Order: sequence, then C-alpha cells, then structure tokens
Amino acid sequence: MIVVMGATGATGNALLHSLLALDAPVRALTRTPHSPIPGTTGAHQPPVEVRYADAADPGSLHTAFKGADQLFLAMANSPAQVELETRVIDIAAEAGIGHIVKISAPATEPDSPVAISRGHHAVEEHLRACGLTHTILRPYAFMQNLLRLAPTVARGVILGTTGDAPCNHIDCRDIGDVAAAALTRPDIAGGTYSLTGPEAVSYPDIASRISSLSGKQVRYVDLTPDELRDNLIHQAHMPTWLADHVTEIQQLAITRPETPNGTVADILGRPPRTLDAFLREHQAFFSR
Repeated sequence: MIVVMGATGATGNALLHSLLALDAPVRALTRTPHSPIPGTTGAHQPPVEVRYADAADPGSLHTAFKGADQLFLAMANSPAQVELETRVIDIAAEAGIGHIVKISAPATEPDSPVAISRGHHAVEEHLRACGLTHTILRPYAFMQNLLRLAPTVARGVILGTTGDAPCNHIDCRDIGDVAAAALTRPDIAGGTYSLTGPEAVSYPDIASRISSLSGKQVRYVDLTPDELRDNLIHQAHMPTWLADHVTEIQQLAITRPETPNGTVADILGRPPRTLDAFLREHQAFFSR
C-alpha cells in the first residue's frame, strides 16, 4: 500500500493519477476527505481509498499510515514545514513504513541562500538519520505555478527579478511519473534526483511566448529584489515569508545559472513535457 500525502496538490495529485494508471494500491490523504479529489471521480475512474490526515494531528497520521508500506511526502512550503515533515517521518517509521519518497528542492544545503531550501536540508538529514529507505526528488520550478501569473499577464506584464537568466521549469505531471517510478521500481528507489524540464527559459522569453500564444503584448519588467518583494506583499498580498521565498529563488537563478538535465528522460524513457506544450494546453489562462 502506497500512501500519498498532499493528494489534492499539483504534485500529489499527478502522482495519484500515475499510480492509478499502474494499478498500484494507493491511499490518498487529505485534510478535507468529504471534498472530491480532482480527477478521481467519475464512471471511468477506479475507486480510490481516501483518508483524513493532517500533519498537525499526530493521531490522524497514525491511523492513516496503518498497514502502509510506502509514503509519498509532499507538503506546501510554510514556516512550519520542518516541524511538520519531521513529525510525519517519525510517525511513518513507528507505523512500519519502509520507504519514503520526499519532494525536496534544489540548493538544499545548510547554508543555502534560500530559507525554504535550508529547511528541506534539515528534513533530508532527519530522513537519513531515521534509517528508512528514502528517495529524494529535487524538482525545479513547477510549470503549474506559471498559471499564477495570469492576473498580471492580463495587464500585459510579468514581474520578476531574474533579468535574462534562464530558469528551469518542470511539469508536475513529470514529477508525478518519476515519483511513481520510485515507488514501484526498486532500481529507482533510494536515490537523490534533481528534476528539470527539457530547457531553461528566461522570464523575458516566457513573456514572448505568451505574447505569441495569446495574441496580446506581454512584456517582462525586471525589478530589484526589494521592489519585487514589496510588490508581492502589497499588491499580490503574499505573506512575508512567501514573498521572501519567491525573491530568494529568483535571485538563485542569477547566482547559480540553471541548466536542464536528462534525469526525467533517463528514468521514464521519454523526454519531459515542454514549456511550449504546457502553455498551449493552458492558453485560456493567458488569453483573458
């Protein structure tokens, strides 16, 4: 039995679909068990076991992990992430789970310039110390997060602080497929993998591609880190910690130039999904 935490999130939900396609036994965890999990209802969908679980509720984790063999651990970034994820790992070990696949992040070092990555490093170290078999996936920026640009694209701009530095992006569905491989193939389990799409693309280039696709002019506006942070807090109404995170990861693309790798293709035997295909698929988001 494979337990999927974050089954309603972009990556967890993608994994859920990948596992169902493989006919793997899967249990989907959610904090809202009475709400449908995207893509798992309908006459042609196999039944999915759904359980309530909240990382802040240890009792719910003990119940949700009972009888499970493997765990997919993906949680939304937050200031409490280290505390919550280490608790999940400890309870998984107590429950007899033998293998954990964790979604981490690039630049996971104790002195990383990205605070969230320093947190992931701490969780990775805890996972290593617990003695369980574990697989670490370190994907770069999710293509799905580009959909959040739609409100500013509607005004004809994309704001950032990356200049013309190329940035790695990856489709969450490819991350889900790699995670499914790690959970079903012994040759993949136990490794640490950095995951990218097939190309690194700058935000000015993304603006150009959206312009061509939508038929309206979209331009990239490069801000200083402080200007971007203030805009995210006061205009996008982000919490301060998240505005800091977005600014930090954008600056990382400048200080550590990003290039794609072949990991997804090596594991899956096919190339990763392209940014152009993703933008075409979601054209309606950028044409409003």
